[in-house]
Amino acid sequence: MQGPEGGSRPAVSIESVVKRYGEHTVINDVSLSIGEGEVVAIIGPSGAGKSTLLRCVNLLEMPDSGRVTVEGYRVDTGSAIPRSALVALRRNVGMVFQSFNLFPHMTVLRNVSLPQERVLGRSTAEANARSLELLERVGLAHKADQFPGRCSGGQQQRIAIARALALDPRVMLFDEPTSALDPEVGLEVLAVMRELADEGMTMVVVTHEMQFARNVSDRVVVMADGAILEEGDPDQVFTAPTQDRTRQFLRAVLER
Repeated sequence: MQGPEGGSRPAVSIESVVKRYGEHTVINDVSLSIGEGEVVAIIGPSGAGKSTLLRCVNLLEMPDSGRVTVEGYRVDTGSAIPRSALVALRRNVGMVFQSFNLFPHMTVLRNVSLPQERVLGRSTAEANARSLELLERVGLAHKADQFPGRCSGGQQQRIAIARALALDPRVMLFDEPTSALDPEVGLEVLAVMRELADEGMTMVVVTHEMQFARNVSDRVVVMADGAILEEGDPDQVFTAPTQDRTRQFLRAVLER
């Protein structure tokens, strides 16, 4: 691993990443570069490898080969990686999953504050102050003393976003953040994500929300069978895709 490098560089760089499960290759020699402040939407059919690629960015899934660089912290995979290298890279990455992964026995406030104390070494008072600020930002300060079970699915996902932001990441990863929510509730989560995009947060979003991909992202990446089919400006990808497989996928999702 190497530390941050000077000069202009991408926020995230994925180079020739391969991920296998047994004999099955899930990610096949994928390379992708994401600039500072860029919002990239990854779309494609189920089983394309989208979520696995996202998990390879913060090394929740360890690639079999290739290189991952986040905010200048580079990890060459395929060999033993020191824990210090993983911590340094992940320190810059926040991730929001399909499931909310909140602690049901802790209040909303405690769910957002505890990681700050454990990871950043903030005092309880400092963490609580930051948590309340972020809960206010996502419209849920009034839920601070309640337990997650008393919150709707959309509220729980917004709490999960606040928790990720509380660690001051430079890059946010979203793995199908609205897939477990009713469409109307999902709009609450998408609104928060749109605000983050407007504020210049670097974001990589695996999504089935085609309107979000087209209207909010700076670039759309289409994946199928563990590889990138094409990428480009959202309007170009949606109106004039270059690959038959992309056209087939878009017809399926836009016409249903």
